[in-house]
Formats: sequence, C-alpha cells, structure tokens
Amino acid sequence: MAIVASAPGKVLMTGGYLILERPNPGLVLSTNARFYAIIKPLHHQIQPHSWSWAWTDVKLTSSQLSRESIEARNPFVEYAVQYSVAAAYATFDDNRKDLLHKLLLQGLDITILGCNDFYSYRNEIERRGFPLTPESLAIIPPFAPITFNTDDANGGDSKPEVAKTGLGSSAAMTTAVVAALLHYLDVVKLSPSKDHQERKDIADLDTVHKIAQTAHCIAQGKVGSGFDVSSAVYGSHRYVRFSPEVISSTQVAANVLPLPEVITDILNGNWDHNRTEFSLPPLMTLLLGEPGTGGSSTPSMVGAVKKWQKSDPEKSVDTWRRLSEANSALEVQLNLLSKLAKEQWDAYKSVIEGCSILRSDKWIEQASELNKEAVIKALLGAKDAMLGIRYHMRLMGEAAGVPIEPESQTQLLDATMNLEGVLLAGVPGAGGFDAVFAVTLGDSSSNVTKIWSSFNVLALLVKEDPCGVSLESADPRTNEITSAVSSIHIE
Repeated sequence: MAIVASAPGKVLMTGGYLILERPNPGLVLSTNARFYAIIKPLHHQIQPHSWSWAWTDVKLTSSQLSRESIEARNPFVEYAVQYSVAAAYATFDDNRKDLLHKLLLQGLDITILGCNDFYSYRNEIERRGFPLTPESLAIIPPFAPITFNTDDANGGDSKPEVAKTGLGSSAAMTTAVVAALLHYLDVVKLSPSKDHQERKDIADLDTVHKIAQTAHCIAQGKVGSGFDVSSAVYGSHRYVRFSPEVISSTQVAANVLPLPEVITDILNGNWDHNRTEFSLPPLMTLLLGEPGTGGSSTPSMVGAVKKWQKSDPEKSVDTWRRLSEANSALEVQLNLLSKLAKEQWDAYKSVIEGCSILRSDKWIEQASELNKEAVIKALLGAKDAMLGIRYHMRLMGEAAGVPIEPESQTQLLDATMNLEGVLLAGVPGAGGFDAVFAVTLGDSSSNVTKIWSSFNVLALLVKEDPCGVSLESADPRTNEITSAVSSIHIE
C-alpha cells in the first residue's frame, strides 16, 4: 500500500535577515501549495537469499523534473532517505530491525510531485498568448512539466535551470519525503487531520522536524535559519531559530560515527527553536505575485548584509533594532485583530467588509461604534507597522548595497497599498526581485491582481493554509510519470 504525505510551501512575512540570529522572531505563513511524496515497495516479492544484502533499491520518480531526475542526483531526497532509514535503525529494537530490514529489501519506490505554484509558468502563459492572471495559471494542468530557462531561446545544450517562485520547494520536498518515509517505516504515526489546531501527533511532528531540518541543511551545505522546514512541518507560526550547533556538530560526527548513532544524537539534541501559534486573522487573504524579473540570490544578499554589519556596527545595530520594533508592532496588531475576531465577531466582520471597498485613508469613517473603533485602530496600526518594516528594509538594502526592496518593487508596493481593501504589501523573506506579497480584506483580492497585471506581475494561485505536514488519503497524480533508479546502503 502506498503512503502519501504532503508538506506546504511558505511565505516569510516578517523577520527577513533578523531571523538568522536568535532570539529574533519571524512570522511565517504556510500555503496551499504543497509538495507530495508517495512511498510504496519497489519489489513485491523478496528472494530467500536476499537477507544477506546490505543495499536496497531506491527508485525516484518525478514527472515535472524528468530532465533533472535522470541527469543529476537530488541531494535533498538522498539525505531525506538516508536519514529517515537511519532514524528507524536508531529507534527500533532488534525484532523491529528485522522487520525493517525485510521491508527495505522490497526496495523504495518514491514519487515526488510539487504543486504548480512552486514554479514559474510565466513563459508558458506568454507563449500561449494568455493574460498574466491567476485564471491563466488555473488553465495549466496540475503537476505540469516545469518551464526551464536556457541560455538561448532555442533551448540549446545549456544546463536547464528551474524557474521558481520562492515558496521553499526544497524544504517542502524534503519534509514531504521524510514524513512519508518515517510513516511508511513505522517510526511515526502521522495524522490525516488537516486541522492544525487539533493535531494529536505533535511528538511525531517533532521527529519529522528534526530529521527534515538536518537532511535539508546537510543537502544545502549550510545551516540556515530553518523557518522554511519548520513551516513545512508545523504550518503557519511565529518562529525563532534553533542554535546552529545542534546540526553543525552532526556534520563533523558523520565523518567518524555510523549514521544511526549520528541520528540518535540529532533526535536527542538540544532543539531550542521556539514556535508560537500564529496565522492571519479571519477574512484576510494572502496574495503572492511573481514579478518575472529574474529573481535574486538570497545567499549573496545575506552575505552583503552581514558584511555591512561588520563594517558599520553602530548603524547596523540601530537599523536592526528599528526593524525589529516594526516587526513586533505588526505582530501585536495582527494578534489583536485575531483576538477581536473571536470576542466581537459581528463588529469585526462588519468592519472588514466595510473597509474592503475603501482605501485605508477612509477606514476611520467606519468607526461609528466603540467596538468597531478598536478593529479599525488595529488595522491602521498594522498598516503603519508594515510601512515601517519596508522603510527599514530599504535603508538596510541601501547601506549594504543590495536591492532588498528595489525601486521597481517600491512603485508596485506603494500602488498596491493605496488600493481599496489592501492591508499589507511587501517583499517576503530576504526581498529582492523574487516575489511580492499582499494581504487583503474580504473580497478585495481582484483589485490587486488587476493592478499587478498592469505592472507585469503575475498573481499566483497561492493562499495561506495554516496546516503543516499531513498524511494524504489519495495519490494526487494526474499525469504520466518518468523515473530514475539508484541504490542506498541500508546498514
């Protein structure tokens, strides 16, 4: 029987750059764009003499990445498989290890599929002559083959590069594979529940998080902040990173110790990250736009900011403090709005619906009653905090010599924030040319998609979905599969 698990992509709304250093928090939203991993036995029968084998066949299949799957290794899937199998060996007694060995001798048939929103289909839309709208994206079949960027218009022999939208495809893919494998190998029992607030499998999610986080960092070759894997596991939340030593020590140990011993240390390590419940308040919609200007290199932008911090510590500390204060202010106002929605739903709903058809300079006119005034004050407070975040992000970019909020994005975001029903607009994560986001009130999203289209920005189909990793009841595939076969050592 096949096991299917999925994990969501992310949008880092606040905490860009700051989130790299403890104890600075970030607000990360998980999305309805999900990566799926499907695990089943590769062989249905085991030969009697195969018990002496120390290898298992692994077949990795991807319909979207067929050119890459056959030509190149996928380190994220490789480490996800190795570390998940090692976690089983590290936690099982001898009897269960025998059952595990038998299961692995059947081989692992792994299929990975990512929702279209992880990848850019702008070239395909333009080739078909469609307008740059979410409706055009919706026409493209699910799990469609990916648009590859090549050095010349005819394709040529250049190495294909996948055009991505910045939703954290590698983190979601790694998490989905780890979750599906750990469930398949009976290390964890994941919940099929999509309700992130009623999950009973939190200890198992913690195990998935530790293995996925480690596999992702080792595959990347560096220990990042980890917010992308954390949101892929747990869904939307307020995140403070773990101390890098919990993983960096593993990189040294892996050279001298058997992998199950290394993974035992990982599972028992001091994972001191902090995760607090957070999601967008009710009746608010997350929108993500793809500017189509080539994207930005997050590592090089982070490197430039770190260099600036060292060269001008006094100014950088002041900018970071002000940016941190603006981030906190936005968090406070959004949490207050969620609280008001619970306590005064009718007033909250009335204000959101009223403000959704007005520009923010007219919102105060909705404050006819005292309880409505509290909602409007929180909305305006959130908007002001976002303007503060953008201002200090721009200052930081100018000082470090990198385009955190480039001029073209500034014009777009200013125009977006002046629209009816728009609460927030900004550049997610490290900024640059990768993407823009907006948060709208009520049914005002169409205002944004129209203005973005006029700026040559494609609004994606992405929305917030607060649920993290999940066990699925069905295989999401709808198209033909291509595949590649390799092996891993299982002892």
